[in-house]
Amino acid sequence: MILHWSPRSPYARKVMIAAHELGLVGRIDCRSTRVAIGRPNRDLMADNPLSKIPTLVLEDGTVLVDSGVIVEYLNALAGGGLVPAAGAGRWATLSRQALANGLIDVLNLWRNERSKPPQQQSAAWLLAFAEKTAATIDRFERSAGALGAGEFGIDHIALGCALGYADFRFADLDWREQRPALTAWYDAFSERPSARATRPYE
Repeated sequence: MILHWSPRSPYARKVMIAAHELGLVGRIDCRSTRVAIGRPNRDLMADNPLSKIPTLVLEDGTVLVDSGVIVEYLNALAGGGLVPAAGAGRWATLSRQALANGLIDVLNLWRNERSKPPQQQSAAWLLAFAEKTAATIDRFERSAGALGAGEFGIDHIALGCALGYADFRFADLDWREQRPALTAWYDAFSERPSARATRPYE
């Protein structure tokens, strides 16, 4: 399998953490792929017309897009337990994953806005991104105990990647302040071999 990937992408990191957890790393050929909002990668577009990573190309040429879809595929391939198959636990897990994915999206938008020249930045947008980020992290702080007690899954992976991305791209964002439970959860997550092997870098 070929994975269009970048060490800077939290979504690509989700896939690789899952691959480590499921014992599938040896079956994935990671292809470093640069993407940018305003610069379509035409080589990548041959597989994914959206020019987005991660994109997984299977041995038969089938293309899977979106980190959640790819992790579900890998989980099924390995017979793993990262995604509950049915019942209330499945919907709770997928909902937490979606919330963590949304946090990554907000962080990306926030970073893009902050990268503009100061005179082009929207103060209202910057405040909105900061408020949404804080509110989402607060929500996870309140549920950190349950997360820590639950079975490790795709929701844990997504949250760990979101917080790791915050550390990677927002040196001035002290999300740990007054969030001791989530900080403890993230510290434990960060020591997992899969997390250590996939830490983002430039």
